[in-house]
Amino acid sequence: MPEVSTRLPPLYALRAFEAAARHGSFTRAAQELSLTQSAVSRHVRTLEETFGCRLFERAGRQLALTEPGKLLLPGLSEGFEALARACGNLVVAEGTLRLKAPTTLSLRWLLARLARFRQLSPQLDIQLTSVWMASDRVDFVHEPFDCAVLLGNGRFPADWEVVPLFDEWLVPVCSPAAAREGVWDVARLQREELLHPTFDRRDWRRWLQAMGLTQAVPLSGGQVFDTLELGMAAAARGYGVSIGDLVMLAEDLAAGLIALPWPAAVASGDAYYLVWPRNRRGQARVRQLGDFLQREVASQSLPEVIRHK
Repeated sequence: MPEVSTRLPPLYALRAFEAAARHGSFTRAAQELSLTQSAVSRHVRTLEETFGCRLFERAGRQLALTEPGKLLLPGLSEGFEALARACGNLVVAEGTLRLKAPTTLSLRWLLARLARFRQLSPQLDIQLTSVWMASDRVDFVHEPFDCAVLLGNGRFPADWEVVPLFDEWLVPVCSPAAAREGVWDVARLQREELLHPTFDRRDWRRWLQAMGLTQAVPLSGGQVFDTLELGMAAAARGYGVSIGDLVMLAEDLAAGLIALPWPAAVASGDAYYLVWPRNRRGQARVRQLGDFLQREVASQSLPEVIRHK
């Protein structure tokens, strides 16, 4: 492998170029960096002299990147983002935990638990980032999180700490009015509009397979959503029958906002876990949160259903 030169241009000059290229303006770059416009222009000239090529084409106030400038920008942008993340990991307040979690879990279960946790531990601030994830994942190297709640099969990197929270149990859900209308049998399910909370329809597929109804109830048709939350919300409003998670629908079920037309729950094989990287600051704080969430799971009342592994 060829050696890479360790002689880099001045950091301030690289920063000035990156800001000017991103904004397409020396003036806006100067405002961001708290410099004068002439200082930004001077720093860019320093780079151009260092590299022996022009980085911008200047036409009045308009800036356009040259080919060398286009080659330089992506790597610099990634580098400054990485520096910001690395510094951010050290300047976060000692009493703060940055938590990433899926949107449906956050809305249906996690927010209420975090509110209670703050009452018991007011000295610890939880910064929750709720995001849609096609498959639950977190990158603790490149993302600014201390811990995450993920749905998965339990196989995580060896250098992560893992606290299991609860298994995912899939069960059909509909509006209370629909649940009261007639008998829910195979013929009824065949007539109903199936609502799919995932693009690949995997949740209904898993439930039908476990119940031995794959051939009887077609998966085609029906509205497709991209979150469990949308599927359950649409079902509660009478748009069809969706698949929900037993833990996350328990409170709405107790309040009479949603119903179980077919009280049979199927284990998906996945579970929710609190995970975090080992050997980082704040281990005791994340463990404290994990212990609390496990107690919350143990104390939660769930609807009575027939469970199928």
